[in-house]
Amino acid sequence: MISISSAHTLILGATIVFLVSIVLTGIIIPKILLIAYRKNLFDEPDERKIHKGAIPRLGGIAFVPALIFSVCFTIGIFCLPFVHVDCLVCDSDNGIGICFGLCGLVLLYLVGIADDLVGVQYRAKFVIQIISAVLLIMGGIWIDNLNGFCGVYSWSPILGCLLTVLVTVFFVNAINLIDGIDGLASGLSAVALVSYGILFLYVDDLLNALISFALLGALLQFFYYNVFGNAKKGKKIFMGDTGALCVGFVLTYLSVSLSRFPSIGTTPLNPLVVAFSPMILPCFDVLRVFFGRIRAGKSPFLPDRTHIHHKLLNLGMSTPRAMVSILSISIFFIGLNMLLSNLIDSVLIIVIDIVLWIVFNLFLNKRIAMKRQSELEK
Repeated sequence: MISISSAHTLILGATIVFLVSIVLTGIIIPKILLIAYRKNLFDEPDERKIHKGAIPRLGGIAFVPALIFSVCFTIGIFCLPFVHVDCLVCDSDNGIGICFGLCGLVLLYLVGIADDLVGVQYRAKFVIQIISAVLLIMGGIWIDNLNGFCGVYSWSPILGCLLTVLVTVFFVNAINLIDGIDGLASGLSAVALVSYGILFLYVDDLLNALISFALLGALLQFFYYNVFGNAKKGKKIFMGDTGALCVGFVLTYLSVSLSRFPSIGTTPLNPLVVAFSPMILPCFDVLRVFFGRIRAGKSPFLPDRTHIHHKLLNLGMSTPRAMVSILSISIFFIGLNMLLSNLIDSVLIIVIDIVLWIVFNLFLNKRIAMKRQSELEK
């Protein structure tokens, strides 16, 4: 019998699931590209989009199979009769939540594929997102504690469930809407998954750590094709709605699951702060864009070119530089919030985040105005 200690189990499990997911996604994506080019399944460019040529947008189809296979494969290895682990994943209390979560994920996966292939009305997508959120709640994954935010700790299950539905729909659409330049949605999601994976390992929650690193592996493989792939050689691909919806849902599941811990660490980090900090940048950007559209008398759901990546491109940044800049800002917010989470009140942390975000956007607006004025004077 092979005996593995608890600490080694966590590291080994994360490594196995990460590598299996990378390999499997690396096998699936070239097949998707082949089918997309044979069947002319492309994301056609228009005046709002950054890309110029016709590029397949079915990369997200690879994510869910890679996630499920790699996690189940790793759990299966740990549950073999001749393998003994101190941290036995087969006896995890997360089983019911993961089962219902997978049901919600499959629903979003199917709707995403339909949307990428033939189009689905946004109302229908909202309904499926709400159903998926309800499935999470049925599995016991809901925001049951605000950890002192505004002085609230445990609270009404009804309010907690309603907030969970709202957060699910918001996070799923935030990832979808931030997907505007190569590597941005997958890069921001990868940064969040690294944070979640490390934190779940830290609290000995192996199953959720496996999910985090499995999706991370799939996203990194996709990131390579999305950012470095050559469209002229048929090697470039977008994640599409399939990928954005599913990634957003998994990130919701992980963040809500992490927020349910009573504390994190011996010098306890606020679970609510560390759970939702990785999603701050896409959520802040969506809120800013929506409020800006409403203030301009436009529908908040009509697309435009006012997202954070559009601002950086308007300053003259290249697409890769804009992407790296936004990822760096996200890492800054995550690090800052984790540093402050056991030092000051969570409300004050949110206020600091909002002030920093507003100041940064005002700075960008001023720089863009100066650049345009300079161009007019030439």
